[in-house]
Amino acid sequence: MKIDDAYSTGSSIMPQKKNPDATELIRGKTGRVYGSLTSLLTTMKGLPLAYNKDMQEDKEPFFDALDTVLACLQIMSKMIATMKVNSENMKKAVKGGFLNATEVADYLVSKGVAFRDAHSIVGSIVIYCEDHKKSH
Repeated sequence: MKIDDAYSTGSSIMPQKKNPDATELIRGKTGRVYGSLTSLLTTMKGLPLAYNKDMQEDKEPFFDALDTVLACLQIMSKMIATMKVNSENMKKAVKGGFLNATEVADYLVSKGVAFRDAHSIVGSIVIYCEDHKKSH
């Protein structure tokens, strides 16, 4: 996957590498938005007990969260518009790594196999596949 230089920076050690700064910064903003939500929920929990003067404290976290989310959506939509996806690389990545090993263990458990036994069985299958160069 490639994104425009406007939404990434180069690495200080690897000049060919692009760090997806926009996505990382947006991910970091979720803590701020969650904090605003927690603040609002905490204020709202006490409402039935008083004259609701504490509701004046709801504006700051609400508008901060709104501004943060809108800015993140704006940047993310612009970044996504510049994205170029290499579908062949994606297909190769999905086929490798035994991504469905947990599902196989869960399936065995649903058929009555104890989880520790299912874990061992699937582990043996993965080792066999790796030893015989069968990744999918």
